[in-house]
Amino acid sequence: MRETNMEQLENITYNELSVGDSATFSRTLTERELLLFAAVSGDVNPVHLDSEFAANSLFGERIAHGMWSGSLISAALATVLPGPGTIYLGQDLSFRQPVRLNDTLTVTLTVAEKKPKNRVIIECVVTNQNGEAVTQGNATVLAPSEKQSVDAPRLPEITIENDAG
Repeated sequence: MRETNMEQLENITYNELSVGDSATFSRTLTERELLLFAAVSGDVNPVHLDSEFAANSLFGERIAHGMWSGSLISAALATVLPGPGTIYLGQDLSFRQPVRLNDTLTVTLTVAEKKPKNRVIIECVVTNQNGEAVTQGNATVLAPSEKQSVDAPRLPEITIENDAG
């Protein structure tokens, strides 16, 4: 099983991929991550951002945006399997359980099927730190045909300013 090395990104080409190949990618949902996702996506549903509102919801507390876990699948496809040069063609997702603040999610990608013209079906399962599946589905990608190894880009620092109080 391949794990994330975020300093150097190397892809796996279509010809190198085999059914059953797998890789993992992990990330923890912090308050900062949740706020950044809300700001970037525009999804300001109070169940994600307002503790008092969320306390009276089905979940009893604030939860992550469902697509935050979906975005981790995208990150895993882009960085570990197949990696740089992958084109994300489609995804079906099912949100099985809520993701809560400070949950650590692990995306497990497994090559399920190779199709003609570099298309690959990848099974995607996202589990929390307790091993519970929170999101699952299948991605269809166009796997790279040429080997690439690139330095992971340095992303800019982002400051969150809250003028609400």
